[in-house]
Amino acid sequence: MARTATATVVPLRSDGPAATADRALAALHRHLDRCALAANTTKAYRARARAYVDWLTEHASAHPDAFVDQVGAEAAVTAWRRHLIATKASPSTVNQALAAVDLLYEVGAGLRLKVKRARVLRPGEPDALTPKEQGAVERAADRRGLRDAAIVAVLLYTGARAEECARLDVDDLAITARTGTIRLHGKGDEVRRVPVPAQARDRLTAWLRHRGGEPGPLWTGQRGRLTTSGITQIVLAVGIDAGQPGLRPHRLRHTYATRLRQGGADPAQVQALLGHASLDTTARYFRAGVAEQAAVVERIFD
Repeated sequence: MARTATATVVPLRSDGPAATADRALAALHRHLDRCALAANTTKAYRARARAYVDWLTEHASAHPDAFVDQVGAEAAVTAWRRHLIATKASPSTVNQALAAVDLLYEVGAGLRLKVKRARVLRPGEPDALTPKEQGAVERAADRRGLRDAAIVAVLLYTGARAEECARLDVDDLAITARTGTIRLHGKGDEVRRVPVPAQARDRLTAWLRHRGGEPGPLWTGQRGRLTTSGITQIVLAVGIDAGQPGLRPHRLRHTYATRLRQGGADPAQVQALLGHASLDTTARYFRAGVAEQAAVVERIFD
């Protein structure tokens, strides 16, 4: 007689899925308070886990065993995965949400789930600005004033993340007429120094002359230091003026990385400059898009 494989069932304390989920959520919050994760990652995990618990509360009758055993837990999370995909969430958003819920079950219920991740298509060349579009963005930033021009220059010519740009202090810059470096405080308290090319040095020097060299935040607004949200709003406004509505800081980072690759930088160099923990993340910049592939073929066979 053939033996039928059965899933391992791990019994858990159960006084209703909503109450058990709330206890697991509290355990997750305590765990995240002790973790050395980046602030944005911690915030995202809290929000995704809360969203799952809220969804589970609404669908408690369909998943009464969501916190009873392994089978019930995986069934509930798989259903939530289907819900996220049905709401048109991107694969990366779905997978971040699943990672948060995996951690919720691990620290809050002692379970390691095995729920299939959403398939992320291997990207070609990231959505970098063309040289013409980049020129329009820089001119639009120049028209907005010295501070905004310097902010956009930092994003375009050092590859800084928006939060790294917002954290800059005056003493993070070391700039002369011929050389320059910038100290970026990245994820997980990682610090890296990135060369600053002439285009950015000129705009930073002009801003420092206007601002003054006293210590403190490099970028200030009416309420003090500009936040990550403030940096993003400036880039969005520049994008509208440049004919690039919806422009965000990460696209300027994509542009920086793509220019590095096009200029001959190798993957390890790009990884170091961008502050990527894994070379796999950097590899996306080395997969040329359709337009670039066509240009290469035309050049070779011309």
